[in-house]
Amino acid sequence: MSEGTMQRRAQREQRNQRAKRVNRVLVCAAAVPVMLVAAGCSSDSGSGDSTDKAAKAAASASASPSPTVEAAAYGKLPEPCKALSKKTLKDLVPEGKSGKEGKSDDISTRANCSWNSLDNNGVKGSQFRWLNVSMLRFESDVTRGPADKLAQEYFEKQVQDAQATEGAKGTKSEPVPGTGDEATAVRYELKKKEGTFKQQTVVARVENVVVTLDYNGAGLAGDKSPSADDLMKDAKKAAKEAVAAVSEANGAGGGKASGAPSKAPSKSASKSPSKPASPDASEEPAKDASTSPSKKPASKS
Repeated sequence: MSEGTMQRRAQREQRNQRAKRVNRVLVCAAAVPVMLVAAGCSSDSGSGDSTDKAAKAAASASASPSPTVEAAAYGKLPEPCKALSKKTLKDLVPEGKSGKEGKSDDISTRANCSWNSLDNNGVKGSQFRWLNVSMLRFESDVTRGPADKLAQEYFEKQVQDAQATEGAKGTKSEPVPGTGDEATAVRYELKKKEGTFKQQTVVARVENVVVTLDYNGAGLAGDKSPSADDLMKDAKKAAKEAVAAVSEANGAGGGKASGAPSKAPSKSASKSPSKPASPDASEEPAKDASTSPSKKPASKS
């Protein structure tokens, strides 16, 4: 093979090698934009998803309303010692003086008043009467519920406490129609050192207020015991009057006293309702209404 032939072959091989290198560069160069485009699309898609999710979460949060609860129907209470008319007081506590109002941190929420009557007939004995009216008003609370529901729960607790009075004999309960949204009367006898006391407790609810009326009587020093039926009749009359006073104090004109139901379903821990007071209590101040909405006057030591 001549020298010229060998030189031409070497040149062809060099040209072929250069061509291969150029092709590889072109292939790589073409592949890079494709990868970048794919990566760019992937990045854009991820960013868009995150943005959409954040936007949806923000919209959902702004659309969710804050917790709310229906406002209480009644915002105040009547003066407890003026909740009953003079005529009613004359019938229930004929020898009673001015009512004794219990202490309260907020009289628009909790209030009570009590009266004592001792009709002394000398050797013929005497008649003792004790009357107490307590009122407890509930406010709506987003965590505990609407005010009338809280009042309804307290109403049930008051009735149960009256029915479970320690030492009570012959306990009977009955509904009291026409008194607020719901009312229950509980009666029983309770023996004390002074005599046998006949207790009448009427618990009533009107809207977000619970009224507890306690009325008891006893014949002392040989006098005959009063009629439980008569005492209950008077207690129911007084309870209806007290419920009407609550409605009137809130500009309702006593409408709920007619027994019309409230719009909400038919409020709190409570202590036992009042127990019969002894005749010695006539000289003692009324119990603090801020401790319990219905308490018996304390006996003299």
